[in-house]
Amino acid sequence: MRKDRLHVSKGGEGMITDRFGKEWIYFDGGLGTMLQERGLQGGEYPETWNLTHPEELIAIHKAYLEAGCHVINANTFGANGLKFDNVEEIITAGIQLAKEAKKQAGRMDAYVALDIGPTGKLLEPMGDLPFEKAVSYFAQMVKAGVKAGADLILIETMSDTYEAKAAVLAAKENSSLPVIVTMIFDENQRLLTGGSVESAVAMLEGLRVDALGINCGLGPKQMLPVVKRIREVSSLPIIVNPNAGLPVQVNGKTVYDLKADDFAQAMVKIAQIGVQGLGGCCGTTPEYIQKMIEAIKDIPCKPNTMKEQTWVTSYASAVQIGKKAVVIGERINPTGKKRFQQALRNKEFDYILSQALEQEEAGAQILDVNVGLPDIDEADMMKETVVRLQNVCALPLQIDTGNLEALENALRLYNGKPMVNSVNGKLDSMESVFPLIQKYGAVVVGLCLDESGIPSTSKERLVIAQKIVKKAQEYGIQKKDIVIDGLAMTISSQSDGALVTLDTLQKVKEELNVSTILGVSNISFGLPQREIINSYFLSMALQSGLSCAMINPNNEMMKKAFDASMALMNQDAQCMHYISSYSKQVEEKKSENPEISLSFAIQKGIQDRVKEITTSLLETKEPLGIIDEELIPALDLVGKGFEQGTVFLPQLLMSAEAAKASFEVLKEKMEQNQSLSKGKIILATVQGDIHDIGKNIVKVLLENYGYEVLDLGKDVAPEVIVKTAISEEVKLVGLSALMTTTVKSMEKTIELLHKEKPDTFVVVGGAVLNQEYADQIHADHYAKDAMATVRYAEQILSQ
Repeated sequence: MRKDRLHVSKGGEGMITDRFGKEWIYFDGGLGTMLQERGLQGGEYPETWNLTHPEELIAIHKAYLEAGCHVINANTFGANGLKFDNVEEIITAGIQLAKEAKKQAGRMDAYVALDIGPTGKLLEPMGDLPFEKAVSYFAQMVKAGVKAGADLILIETMSDTYEAKAAVLAAKENSSLPVIVTMIFDENQRLLTGGSVESAVAMLEGLRVDALGINCGLGPKQMLPVVKRIREVSSLPIIVNPNAGLPVQVNGKTVYDLKADDFAQAMVKIAQIGVQGLGGCCGTTPEYIQKMIEAIKDIPCKPNTMKEQTWVTSYASAVQIGKKAVVIGERINPTGKKRFQQALRNKEFDYILSQALEQEEAGAQILDVNVGLPDIDEADMMKETVVRLQNVCALPLQIDTGNLEALENALRLYNGKPMVNSVNGKLDSMESVFPLIQKYGAVVVGLCLDESGIPSTSKERLVIAQKIVKKAQEYGIQKKDIVIDGLAMTISSQSDGALVTLDTLQKVKEELNVSTILGVSNISFGLPQREIINSYFLSMALQSGLSCAMINPNNEMMKKAFDASMALMNQDAQCMHYISSYSKQVEEKKSENPEISLSFAIQKGIQDRVKEITTSLLETKEPLGIIDEELIPALDLVGKGFEQGTVFLPQLLMSAEAAKASFEVLKEKMEQNQSLSKGKIILATVQGDIHDIGKNIVKVLLENYGYEVLDLGKDVAPEVIVKTAISEEVKLVGLSALMTTTVKSMEKTIELLHKEKPDTFVVVGGAVLNQEYADQIHADHYAKDAMATVRYAEQILSQ
């Protein structure tokens, strides 16, 4: 635990964390909604009102307090260094105005939250904002909020787990205030960047936030299934702050489809699920909050329950350990692998990534990552390898290193909740590793050895496992986040080694009730035809309670032994996985030096090899042939996966960047009378709106499908868009808006385009839009995501 964290505030009724589950904690509603009613203009930064209209902020906060709120959010949501030079001044004013409202309302029992929203940018590698730079922007906000006297930190409206992690680290490293995080999930229970409820909850709980939940994006009715899922997997207090339904246009003004009474009744159903904090977001007002409080105040409030679930996650994938056995791929490891050692020394990341992708295709659920060699900088190599792996592969990773610097580098930049391999029963090992697990969150592997070496009996190994579990609890690491390695010792030198290991697995499971792991192939060192020993031992270990099998999933005998064991042990429902794997099996041999096709490299986002492969293909093919036969089909496959929910935004963007690299090579070889462009498209964020994440994602994809994009930027006047469409003879315009206040600008732009250039089509998108909304403002098409825009462009510009 850091000793330099600053300022602990207890409000008027003690720490807010002590009150969760004992009584309902009510949060305020839409601050932006209230400011708009009082004259905030589209495109105007709300935070500037802390300095220009302080009386309005006091009045709004006071109204929410009088409605019964326990928590009011200071007007600091977007007060970050990307937008303001005077961050501390704005945040200080925001906190002081909220505290003044508490005083005037006579509500000194209430809490003032430092409200932290997203930066408005995508983090690398999807965007251009480095992770540590994001941490520094959030840290600046936290330091200012602490100094001004905030009572807690609310990190809200996060659609990316990576940015949420940056904000949490900033909060934890610069204060001792309670930290609450609420994310934006869609109706498919996914974040913008692909995160699931399980992956987000596991990461946030690992980072030791004090409460978590959902806000914005949806109304209470649409949030209900998401909240239920959060309740099923989270052990922390749950906060739910929905919008006032869904947005609609009425007489040129954005309103929401739920009145205060309807909102209150919908919140009753959410309260009954078993959450601990309730409030509102866009469209809600003090009236909404007051009626919600009246509706739920007599419903018993109960604390959340501890969930004994072990989750290892990436940004998009979540693997539960203990429910049934899990395969951990062991191939990203230099031990005994000369080709892999060469790849590490030469930084041949395409080879390293190919090992990951092969194992993913072969059925691995988690990938072990070990890059330790005596003659390389392991800390730097581990950091770069983890980042690159997460660029192209959605599987969770197991960080396998004894180098503490390498471990912290990887944990800090990891997007999700990883496994860590490993800690052991030596005191110095536990005191070195557990603080990192405590800070960053991970499932940690405990080796059954200590200062005395490796015990020869299962009883002695169990004692060490118990010691590891007990010591971990001193650091707040729960038993469910520990996996014990019973140690597979080679039977060629210790004849009873397998029996001792199997008995250790059983004892750990029965007496300690924690999950287990083995590096299975260790059992056969020094013996001929090791696959025979390994595959039979794997089956025996699974029957003895093995939770995680570290194996080579590309090894046919090992994979068959695992799949057969799962079917026989009733861990493969109706034998469906076994049937699908072996009913029409085609035997394939994996090459030690696999050839990567251009299509595969683009689909997987392996940018390192794309230029080389494209250059090679140009020796025998024309550029347009490569585009038609390789690039576009690959992008189509990724796009379909994105639309079907099997590929997520980071993978989509990495594929697009890989395709872009190939296009650059092809452009150089094109004849002057040839053109790669399939047509011009204008993209713009409408006047008054300064958010461009969505627009930039669409731009990357359109360019990689061969369109020339005229990006007019953000906060673009209707007249500029129309003038450009006319002068450039553009047939398709894409408009983006994130704020409800700027949809009117979008409507005005569409109206002017239809009048001045009626042959131009308009496609619209953005977080505040839906099909009904798009119809009301007379857009020609509504695109729910970036790929939908590409599909519409293909339809319109091919005519």
